[in-house]
Amino acid sequence: MANFFLDNPALKFQLRHDLMQHIVELKERNYADKDNYDYASRDFEDTIDNYEKVLEIVGEICGEIIAPNAENVDHDGPQVENNRVVYAPGTQQNHDTLAQAGLYGMSLPRKYGGMNFSMIPYVMAAELVSRADAGFANIWGLQDCAETIQEFASEAIKDEFLPRVCKGETCSMDLTEPDAGSDLQAVQLKATEKDGQWVLNGVKRFITNGDAQIKLVLARSEEGTSDGRGLSYFVVDNQHDDKIKVRRIENKLGIKGSPTCELVFTNVPAKLVGARRLGLIKYVMSLMNGARLGVGAQSVGLSHAACEEALAYAKDRRQFGKAIIEFPAVYELVSMMKAKLDASRALLYETTRFVDVYKAWEAIEAERKLAPEEKAEYKEYQKKADAFTPMLKMFASEYANQNAYDCIQVHGGSGFMKDYACERLYRDARILTIYEGTSQLQVVAAIRHVTTGTYLKRIREYETTPIGPAFDSLRKRLTAMTGLYEKAVTQVTESKNSEYLDFCARRLVEMAGHILMGYLLVIDASRDDMFRKSAEIYLNYGEAEVRKHAEFINAFKQEEVDLYKI
Repeated sequence: MANFFLDNPALKFQLRHDLMQHIVELKERNYADKDNYDYASRDFEDTIDNYEKVLEIVGEICGEIIAPNAENVDHDGPQVENNRVVYAPGTQQNHDTLAQAGLYGMSLPRKYGGMNFSMIPYVMAAELVSRADAGFANIWGLQDCAETIQEFASEAIKDEFLPRVCKGETCSMDLTEPDAGSDLQAVQLKATEKDGQWVLNGVKRFITNGDAQIKLVLARSEEGTSDGRGLSYFVVDNQHDDKIKVRRIENKLGIKGSPTCELVFTNVPAKLVGARRLGLIKYVMSLMNGARLGVGAQSVGLSHAACEEALAYAKDRRQFGKAIIEFPAVYELVSMMKAKLDASRALLYETTRFVDVYKAWEAIEAERKLAPEEKAEYKEYQKKADAFTPMLKMFASEYANQNAYDCIQVHGGSGFMKDYACERLYRDARILTIYEGTSQLQVVAAIRHVTTGTYLKRIREYETTPIGPAFDSLRKRLTAMTGLYEKAVTQVTESKNSEYLDFCARRLVEMAGHILMGYLLVIDASRDDMFRKSAEIYLNYGEAEVRKHAEFINAFKQEEVDLYKI
């Protein structure tokens, strides 16, 4: 039987990271639930055992049901009937199976029916589902909306909606509109309060899983405003009546099993989440960070699927009397795919650990005042998470696209045909660098961590991590790469030219990313030899990329920016 968790030892390796015990103890509040819930963890080893058992179930469902359904779901897609969405049969089976297994609400507190898991196993489950079907991962992954409800909504709203998420009711985040895509300050869907009841009117577009039962909606609550300060956030119970109509499902290039909808709201009852006017400024920003972590997991899952498809085909396909995996042009390509997968996965779980720690402290702070050292750790990990999230989203999604492209290349002409999964992976991958903020917007978010030294500080911390003499040569190369990065940052920032900085931003962010992922892989390889090959291959690649960017910046004259203007 196929099991996507058991066949991937890299996931169990991440579950045994040195920081996991601290994460678990924070999340479990020193195992305070063990006397109130018979399924609550009793200690650290019991917690990890619970994580592994649940992930085995997820892995089996992914291998035995979701992955086999993926091609038919891609072909059939969802439909609109009487202004409502009807999932493809395979999508409905996927959802029902996961719901019946109790796999929704994994990270929610037990008092709502959740498992109170840390983010690490939840993100692993997201990776597994994405490897099976990246389109369905959007439906399953939108339970992230429950985190926003838990963090910011009133107790009454939490009590009403969170148990429903744990039972498998689906969610959506309704942000974008025909004239408000990346610029969410332009949202115009109107929220009106009358006799203490809010109602919503307007149109939303490009809404993933748009006919979900529980909807978080960004709307303009303050009359006469035109910017983000006039927007509030609302939760909507999407009853099956005519108040929210699905005007159409977009006909997309990929992720076709996930219904992307245009919606019309007509006097839709809604409940305010948190305070007025903070919808975009605070709540959506928090939700988007979680969504970007989710796209990182989705990207890694798809990258894994592409690597598996490429390797299997290269071993099976024979040309000129031998399997094509024996040709240097092919084995280099496949090995590079695996190195990019391992690098992006290392970055995914490092970022998730940072999120885990700061989110745990955030939850504790809501209940009691933190001690100074606790507050300091909270702020430190929040800063690390803020820095690594855009880096993860950009690199993982770009590598997913590259791996899907190279998977087709390994297949040759056959990869262009629908007989193989790789053409679906290629189509599904394309959205990953676009939604939840394009790669270009991730650079905008990341560049301040270049200029303020956040990335360099983290690189210095990795430099001092014990790795053993066998890896000294790799460490020296990373140290040299860091020197090139520092010099490039200094050259650009000392210019005091903001346009020049913006022009060089992606190169600087990529340089930092290659060094960070290089260190993560070397550190992992020092702990488990299964990562050594990828560490060496990725370092060859990353070193060349860093040198390329360094040489470009060193030779580039600021006034040459004008050459690129259209």
